[in-house]
Amino acid sequence: MDRSLTIEAVRLTEAAALYASRHMGKGNEDISYLTAAEAMERVLAAMDVDAEVIIGAESRDVPLHDGMRIGAGSGGEVDLAVKPLDGKMTCAKGGHNAVSAIAVGSRGTFLGAPSYHMAKIAVGPEAKGVVDINQSPAINIKRVARAKGKYIEDITVCVLDRDRNAGLVKEIRKTGAKIQFIQDGDITGAISTAFPESSIDILMGIGGAKEAVIAAAALKCMDGDMQVRFVDAGGREKERIKELEGGDAGRIFGIGELIRGDDVIVSLTGVTDGVLLPGVQYVPGGAKTSSLLLRQKTHTIRYITAIHRFDFKPIF
Repeated sequence: MDRSLTIEAVRLTEAAALYASRHMGKGNEDISYLTAAEAMERVLAAMDVDAEVIIGAESRDVPLHDGMRIGAGSGGEVDLAVKPLDGKMTCAKGGHNAVSAIAVGSRGTFLGAPSYHMAKIAVGPEAKGVVDINQSPAINIKRVARAKGKYIEDITVCVLDRDRNAGLVKEIRKTGAKIQFIQDGDITGAISTAFPESSIDILMGIGGAKEAVIAAAALKCMDGDMQVRFVDAGGREKERIKELEGGDAGRIFGIGELIRGDDVIVSLTGVTDGVLLPGVQYVPGGAKTSSLLLRQKTHTIRYITAIHRFDFKPIF
């Protein structure tokens, strides 16, 4: 895959973040997401790639939907996993941890997961290979504490604040571990487990399947680990799940099945302030964005701060 796609990926998430941030705190989730998706789509359409969206919007009425082909078409073939705005509710309410995210890979890189719920467990490189989604939260927390040389009471578990995770929360509290709740968008929660400076040691709980694929792409770039399985699936949903990789409805997917191969690029740009990245900051005549760029092939981690001057390159 062309290494020039690394900087191109950042341009995509920067554009989406700039547009979404204009709607921060205004209470309209749909507008926040739609403007981010439209901005990312416009930049993609002009790129010298032949791209297919594998992980995108479920509805064909929304830009960058599943199966969409995009790009100028004269460049290399790539697959995309996109989330123009992860945390649209958070953005609309003016909260924390909203980001724009994209993963770029060669053909066949991403598991084409539908928009169903998944149980997830994610850890950074220090705890790679020690967690098992089939085991209880208590066992996994003990294993992570041992791997990281911490007391259980010093472990912080990131959990999406939803009623469906209430039982999990009770089990975590019994262990004595701490919990950091996130209101929306668990991509950053999963990725944060791989950063030593982060307070998050492990992510657990039920969230979106498409978000799991993008988080897995980033964790694979950082030598982290992730396991997932579909939950709450009905009859038709079970049949669709069985079609994935020839598996069964209760199959556990490891990080190597979510992300195949060793050539993926991931970019995230902060929309609102969060645990991983600052949000868009508006300055006289422009705005400042903060992005995280990961490349699996080299395990390179880049932090990119950009100043966008609207007088010279209008975007609104």
